[in-house]
Amino acid sequence: MTEFWLISAPGEKNCQQTWDKMNTATAQTNLSTNHKFNIPELKVGTLDILVGLSDELAKLDSFVESVVRKVAQYMADVLEDSRDKVQENLLANGVDLVTYVTRFHWDMAKYPIKQSLKNISEIMSKQVSQIDNDLKARASAYNSLKGNLQSLERKNVGSLLTRSLADIVKKEDFVLDSEYLITLLVVVPKTSYPDWEKTYETLSEMVVPRSTKLLFEDQDSGLFSVTLFRKAIDDFKHKARENKFMVRDFQYNEEEMKADKEEMTRLSTDKKKQFGPLVRWLKVNFSEAFIAWIHIKALRVFTESVLRYGLPVNFQAMLLQPNRRNMKKLREVLQDLYKHLDSSGTVIDASMDIPGLNLSQQEYYPYVYYKIDCNLLDFK
Repeated sequence: MTEFWLISAPGEKNCQQTWDKMNTATAQTNLSTNHKFNIPELKVGTLDILVGLSDELAKLDSFVESVVRKVAQYMADVLEDSRDKVQENLLANGVDLVTYVTRFHWDMAKYPIKQSLKNISEIMSKQVSQIDNDLKARASAYNSLKGNLQSLERKNVGSLLTRSLADIVKKEDFVLDSEYLITLLVVVPKTSYPDWEKTYETLSEMVVPRSTKLLFEDQDSGLFSVTLFRKAIDDFKHKARENKFMVRDFQYNEEEMKADKEEMTRLSTDKKKQFGPLVRWLKVNFSEAFIAWIHIKALRVFTESVLRYGLPVNFQAMLLQPNRRNMKKLREVLQDLYKHLDSSGTVIDASMDIPGLNLSQQEYYPYVYYKIDCNLLDFK
């Protein structure tokens, strides 16, 4: 289970007692695996600032989560590989995401706690916006390269009616530099080989006898060459089409074919060159964005806890990893444990607008609650 519930409840006689009470109610009955979630003493500021910040943090939370998911998904696209290979690269501070979340410690160097809550949230916002912009630029450049390469590669596969013939034909297959003669390439269905051999010399006048040769075949068709006088081209093409033989529009041009091959080699080399640095950038910036996201969750818990439970700051933040089979039961146990915190004692639907309370979650519980889902990949 990669889903976590980050909750907080007010300190009883002390915060340890709040922790023990919750832990006893849930862990011993195997409803969840629990961890203390350490949030340092942050600067509280005024109530007005906290109410405004609560809304801003909700928006920031969903923005940063979207960037984290985008970086993860792009990593999967770039690696074009299995889930395991991608998961190996999705780390936060060098450890897997579950380990990072369950052993969370505030990063004082990145987000100094002497600053106001608003300043800290602005640092995070700027940092992640920069990652988002960089990702767009890097993804656009790499996708363009990859797209051009794929479009060239596609030309070399597929039906003989449409694919590139550059890697199939050779110079000696053609009559070149003749004022009167020309070699055409014709796609003939395999079932029509006998018809072709019987009729090609009589499809028009001026076809060179015994000039046809099978150059290449795929599952359905063969590519034949045939030599004739230039003045008979239109007539030959027309008659060939009537017999379901398709003349390919192809002129042997060594320079052009060489340029295509060189372009493909160049694009392939460029893609390989960009691949390593791009994966490294994605690893580093996935880690940065994920770390910022979990710090935003911590800020939200702090802000909401102060708004709900009042001053002085006295609450315990707790991270629960629910047992998938017992999620409903876990909700009921938490409801029983904390219903006294809410005078109505009910679960409120998010469609109800209550000023000062951030209901961006689906439901409102008597305790502070945020979900963290570490499953960030949408594998097709």
